[in-house]
Amino acid sequence: MDYDVLIIGSGAAGLTLALRLPEQLRIAIVSKGPLREGASLYAQGGISAVLDDADSIEAHVADTLSAGAGLSDPETAHMVADRAPACIEWLVNLRVPFSTLEHADGSTTLHLHQEGGHSHRRIVHAADATGAAVETTLEGLARQRSNVVVYEHHIAVDLITARHVDGGENRCYGAYLLDRQKEQVITVAARKTVLATGGASKVYLYTSNPDGATGDGIAMAWRAGCAVANMEFNQFHPTCLYHPDAKTFLISEALRGEGGILCLPDGSRFMHRFDERGELAPRDIVARAIDHEMKRLGADCLYLDISHLDAGFIRNHFPTIHRRCLELGIDITREPIPVVPAAHYTCGGVMVDRHGHTAVGGLYAIGECSYTGLHGANRLASNSLLECLVYGTAAAEHIAGSMHPVHTPSSLPPWDESRVTDSDEQVVVSHNWDELRRFMWDYVGIVRTNKRLERARRRIDLLQREIQEYYGNFRVTPDLLELRNLAMVAELIIRSAQARRESRGLHFTLDYPEQRTAANTTPTVLAPGQTDPVVPAPG
Repeated sequence: MDYDVLIIGSGAAGLTLALRLPEQLRIAIVSKGPLREGASLYAQGGISAVLDDADSIEAHVADTLSAGAGLSDPETAHMVADRAPACIEWLVNLRVPFSTLEHADGSTTLHLHQEGGHSHRRIVHAADATGAAVETTLEGLARQRSNVVVYEHHIAVDLITARHVDGGENRCYGAYLLDRQKEQVITVAARKTVLATGGASKVYLYTSNPDGATGDGIAMAWRAGCAVANMEFNQFHPTCLYHPDAKTFLISEALRGEGGILCLPDGSRFMHRFDERGELAPRDIVARAIDHEMKRLGADCLYLDISHLDAGFIRNHFPTIHRRCLELGIDITREPIPVVPAAHYTCGGVMVDRHGHTAVGGLYAIGECSYTGLHGANRLASNSLLECLVYGTAAAEHIAGSMHPVHTPSSLPPWDESRVTDSDEQVVVSHNWDELRRFMWDYVGIVRTNKRLERARRRIDLLQREIQEYYGNFRVTPDLLELRNLAMVAELIIRSAQARRESRGLHFTLDYPEQRTAANTTPTVLAPGQTDPVVPAPG
């Protein structure tokens, strides 16, 4: 099992990369479950791109920087915004079924939504199921490629690096994969390895993400010697459906963009008290406002109301949300939607350059698991799928141009299970999984304090020791691998949050409620072997 390119993850970033690579390269795509399953599939809102004459690249960049609260990299923001229209054109040519607007002269253009934090309508969408439209289209095309081999129902255990082989230059040579159906670990070699594993929002008790969002790529890259940045910035989507049977169902930002209003249980509006943009304020502001009002009132949820809009408009523009709510007994054309915030997006990740390349030779990271500098302290709505497309393309171009021969070992060491046994204490894994997600929600959530972070740090240190001992004694299972990765990412989040002694973007702490001066807008960087993060100087 030897490939030119090994792509771990099959969302929009990974599939874009696979389709953009030259067809003479041998490519393997690894997916935890079915190829299409992942966070990309569930993205509702859309993809931001400047396609209207009244809009501009500069305005898109300005909105991105504003949402990022001073931590977004201007050059990265400009690169992504500038390449966005070409990415949309590529998807249109692939026949992604985007929503269109018919004009009086019979011509059609792409219909554009407006979302919170955006100064113009620039959200290309496929009704309210954009992720599904993009993901299924890319999946179908990837399956048709004769040079692509798909490993479904496989989970990456760890990257294979120089420390496994010869101890020389820190390079990545592939990965160990657990075949979930055969319950055995296989060795896959590759000249280039790409992490496209998504985020880590399952580290929290309540999340909009599917079950696979366990921070695998971030944790594996950290163990391989990569630095991470801005792990303290975890985006909580303001509006997830509050219903015992809804689990992780998201209520798209686009509802507020089209005129939806947020209400207290008595029907009164409140967002104007927190931001002059009201319902169209960036997500961090809206999520904190909802959290504040819920705690102030002791309410289980608040409400998002679009029932004042035309019923036909609602059904046409938001068919998925309308249908799902109706299944749960909520008619959004007649009544408000109960909503709560939930962990949604990991703004930090593995540090990469403009091509998605990490500090480890032959290893790339793209999509939500990476830190490109685009999102800063808060992600602008609908910039996530865009980042996947732009960096999937950039990584493909760089890989295609750098496939020159490199020293590779004649053989890679097989996975060693000679000193482990089958576990008879699976309850340890399930208990630690539950404890981890619960204390992260309670202590490292939307609003933080020094005391809460200290409590979380003590608990994660203890859990890490327990998990490492367990990992060393028993055969790996999917649950154990995900728990190990979640615990690692939780530690990185906690350490980064403790280091940033200010409130900025998604990191809000009652002990340091003020934002520091613009001169201190540098990312929080953690590198393996460091005792403490590199943090902004006091200001």
